[in-house]
Amino acid sequence: MHASQPTAAPLAYDVVIAGCGPTGAMLAAELRLHDVRVLVLERETEPKSFVRIVGLHVRSLELMAMRGLLERVLQHGRQRPAAGFFAAIDKPAPKSLDSAHAYMVGIPQPVIERLLEEHALDLGAHVRRGHEVTGLDQDDEGVTVELADGERVRARYLVGCDGGRSTVRKLLGVGFPGEPSRNGTLMGEMEAGVPQEEIAATVAGLREKPQPFWLRPFGQGVYSVVVPAAEPGDRAEPPTLDEFRRQLRAVAGTDFGVHSPRWLSRFGDATRLAERYRAGRVLLAGDAAHIHPPIGGQGLNLGVQDAVNLGWKLAAQIRGWAPDPLLDTYQAERRPVAADVLDNTRAQTELLSAEPGPRAVRRLLTELMDFDEVNRHLIEKITAIGVRYDFGAGPDLVGRRLRDIDVKHGRLYDLLRRGRGLLLDRTERLTPGGWSDRVDHLADPTAALDVPCVLLRPDGHVAWIGDDQRDLDGHLSRWFGTPAG
Repeated sequence: MHASQPTAAPLAYDVVIAGCGPTGAMLAAELRLHDVRVLVLERETEPKSFVRIVGLHVRSLELMAMRGLLERVLQHGRQRPAAGFFAAIDKPAPKSLDSAHAYMVGIPQPVIERLLEEHALDLGAHVRRGHEVTGLDQDDEGVTVELADGERVRARYLVGCDGGRSTVRKLLGVGFPGEPSRNGTLMGEMEAGVPQEEIAATVAGLREKPQPFWLRPFGQGVYSVVVPAAEPGDRAEPPTLDEFRRQLRAVAGTDFGVHSPRWLSRFGDATRLAERYRAGRVLLAGDAAHIHPPIGGQGLNLGVQDAVNLGWKLAAQIRGWAPDPLLDTYQAERRPVAADVLDNTRAQTELLSAEPGPRAVRRLLTELMDFDEVNRHLIEKITAIGVRYDFGAGPDLVGRRLRDIDVKHGRLYDLLRRGRGLLLDRTERLTPGGWSDRVDHLADPTAALDVPCVLLRPDGHVAWIGDDQRDLDGHLSRWFGTPAG
């Protein structure tokens, strides 16, 4: 980025998003809910073809439900219990997780990316593939984005959702401190040539050697295979089947006769966090802002959750009703969440070490996870339903997301599909008043709540609890700006 004078070029878009992965596509859809003009620029000419399975955790499934996407996701995914995520320690799901969607869904990565891109397109976003961002220049009015072919696109804001090697982040000069990859992991799906009983016995015999290693059956002879790599390698270069076979023999003494891979991938354990998420009119989200080892399956989920946090705030800024500090709450809220994810993946990685100290800690933690409170705390951390934003003093529920509950004529999350705030009023006395163009209202004394009223932000987090109109108005101003009229 370099300094420039304001340009007279027209603002063709409100927001340009670099990258059409899950984060970029979800952000585009969130912005379109508020009629923001969005252009998504994707360097790749075609969507990913390799069929890697990714996991959608509880909080991401809640967000899918809020935007009317959950049924489509479930049609293409496979449900499994919300268990066994933390350092691959095999414990059952905690009892009665506080969610109506307390499970995980495994879904092919190309499918979830396609579903989110179609969602954005259906809402009116523009997506241009084969267009790589190579330069940017911002001034008081907007950002000029330069593409590899020399074309320039003008917008009010630019959001970098372009991955761990983000061009946008580098052009901004935003630091990305952390640790480089020291260890590599191979992941894939393939068939095996030996009976499942033999595989299970061999894997069980290696459980005392903590490391990223497993073969989990999917049925019909297909297995999810994870095995340490010989060296970190370049994650952009997929491994070969022969490399899998060599590593399986090195770890397990047999390659299990693996063949017919569906997809093969490699990951490192690089761990980095952007020093800031915003520089003027340019913001970062998803892997452009944070990278970490894949253990626990949090990466895609963290990016989608970034997008839902940012979308309504950026839209409010563009629509002119955002309170002054609103857009800055994106970094204030999401960067600590990412820092916590980086820390828990660091901890999980240590627990996979074969060294005596980490092995002893793993044995101790395995015992502690027999206590439901410990198991619950770790699963809530991995699945992001334990996140609480700091909104200041107030009841514990303030700052947390509200679970999907029964309300009059349906479910709570169905009322959040438009990406607006919601006043859920059990007293039938309150009103959003001059904020009704931004906040919906449901008066329902039968709602399954143990508080009189809640004000929900568009991302489903509780902004206020109470029963006093004047107090409510103050919080409406804090989150939704000056009332209309």
